[in-house]
Amino acid sequence: QVQLVESGGGLVQAGGSLRLSCAASGRSISTYAMGWFRQAPGKEREFVGVITLRGITTDYADSAKGRFTISTDNTRNTVYLQMNSLKTEDTAVYYCAARRTGVPTHDKDLYNYWGQGTQVTVSS
Repeated sequence: QVQLVESGGGLVQAGGSLRLSCAASGRSISTYAMGWFRQAPGKEREFVGVITLRGITTDYADSAKGRFTISTDNTRNTVYLQMNSLKTEDTAVYYCAARRTGVPTHDKDLYNYWGQGTQVTVSS
């Protein structure tokens, strides 16, 4: 079993930055694919980005490209989501997820473990 805990959410003005963290425990996630998703009120949970824990592959939703960056610290079993140039439409609960096979995917149903989420609110 893998437990995931997100942190770093909060309130920020449009144009600002936040860095979210996802700390994993229970076992090493060095061979997993780690995804970030978000869910705004009344909307489906949507893909934000994914990284393979060897850091070889990253992929982002179009809405995140050029503004968000996913990185890893394998020594700390932690994944980060750096968010810059934030917009009001980025307001959502952000979740990290782990996929055992290590194959990156946009499909939330293919992830095995999820964190509890952290709220990001971007004000205008």
